[in-house]
Amino acid sequence: MATTGLQGPFSLTETKIDEVVRYESPGAYALDVGVDANTFYVHYVGRSDVDVSARLKQHVGNYRRFKFEYYSSPKAAFDKECELYHDFNPSDNSVHPARPSGSGWRCPRCQAG
Repeated sequence: MATTGLQGPFSLTETKIDEVVRYESPGAYALDVGVDANTFYVHYVGRSDVDVSARLKQHVGNYRRFKFEYYSSPKAAFDKECELYHDFNPSDNSVHPARPSGSGWRCPRCQAG
């Protein structure tokens, strides 16, 4: 079974995000609706090219738990988001992760761009 390689899980609240996501940084994350307290089911994956904390806060109220990791660059966060997308096929991601406009980046797994 695939693992996310992300920190967590944590409760998806603004207080918990402020507590554990302490740096403004590019990052990738996975979200869970929290039906099973013992298992983290990846329902959605995403990233931020600038501030993963701010992006996570946009999901408060829609999911119950999150996992995340900082990345050294927007490209590294994009690559991780793509890997998570392909590893978990999350039910709430209706399309492949989008690359930043004008970047020319391609998915490391399927070469989508």
